[in-house]
Amino acid sequence: MKVLMINTVSGYGSTGSICEDIASVLEDQGHECFIAYGQLTTDYAKSYKIGTVIENHLHNVGSRLLGKQGYFTKNGTHKLVSYIQEIKPDVIHLHNLHGNYLNLQILFEYLIESGTPLVWTLHDCWAFTGKCAHYTDVQCYKWQTHCYACPQVKKYPPSLFFDRSNEMYDDKKKWFTNLSQMTVIPVSNWLAGEVKKSFLNKYTISRIYNWIDHDTFKDFGEQNFSTVYNIDSGKFTILLVSASWHSNDPKFQDALKLSKIISNDMQIVMIGNIEDKKLLPQNIKHIPYVHGKEELAKAYSFSDVYVHLSTEDTFGKVIAEALSCGTPAIVYDSTACPEVLGENCGYIVEKRNVEQLSGAIDKIKEKGRNYFSDSCRKRVIENFDYYTNINQTIGIYKDILGYDS
Repeated sequence: MKVLMINTVSGYGSTGSICEDIASVLEDQGHECFIAYGQLTTDYAKSYKIGTVIENHLHNVGSRLLGKQGYFTKNGTHKLVSYIQEIKPDVIHLHNLHGNYLNLQILFEYLIESGTPLVWTLHDCWAFTGKCAHYTDVQCYKWQTHCYACPQVKKYPPSLFFDRSNEMYDDKKKWFTNLSQMTVIPVSNWLAGEVKKSFLNKYTISRIYNWIDHDTFKDFGEQNFSTVYNIDSGKFTILLVSASWHSNDPKFQDALKLSKIISNDMQIVMIGNIEDKKLLPQNIKHIPYVHGKEELAKAYSFSDVYVHLSTEDTFGKVIAEALSCGTPAIVYDSTACPEVLGENCGYIVEKRNVEQLSGAIDKIKEKGRNYFSDSCRKRVIENFDYYTNINQTIGIYKDILGYDS
């Protein structure tokens, strides 16, 4: 079996790692896998770079100026089509197609004509909206009928001047609903429910959770984490993790509010880039970056509770990573976050209710981290196992192609 995956990146971030994870297991099973990607670089041997750096840059500029994402990189996408024709994949597995690297019309006109079996893993909501990747914070559900007057014009993918959500909705619907066969894989039950309300509901929808390597994300104990990062090991530790923290971001504001009401025997450890460290109070210890998955697992293991302040997750992999290390979590009652947490692994609180958040932290402090640890670990092993969930994905390829094994 020969599989081609298409994604913004290969090997970077959550979606890029997912692509290479699937490729690794496919190869171990004697299959062949190729990854076509648009941004950054990769060490994956059978990879194909879509477009040039200049094309990608011009795509970004064009998207911002004209308000249309996925209408540029024509030369790069024509070459991608030639590459697909050359390698002749049995299945094409789409992932994130936004990110200034693809011409959607050229790609989908080819996919419609070729009839190659397709699988599309949705990591966000972009595939069925006129523009945005997420919409719950602004409570906009126009995509269920038709997008127009987008309330997030200047948010990702940003447009400086024009609202093209109406036109892009029509184009996406035309391109994405004329495929002969496709299986859509949402990464959570919440996202699957949203897809069923969209124009993609004509296709088979098979939810497959993202996965965690629980041999890497495991309980390391205290070890020397506090010494390396100069953290007080005697205090109850609340962990916050994000790629970046911006001063005007609601989750950063929630972190500051939380820091003002926790007791003196508690401390917050905040991992991720931050614009201005001067904004942080003394009871927030900032770590700009941890190197590698094992180091991140040590951060989870050292902490008494992981607090997830994001509200628009279609899965919430960081939550699952914390659970895998035996660390209970507290999440907002929003999108897929409660679903990932499950039962007896922490607490769900009202969205942006920092007082409730603090109360849940107190409950975990009273019961102790160990009270939750076994349930947390069990939750991950039973629902987010690396090989189980990747093999579910490969099983979809086999079903489409009529493989017996």
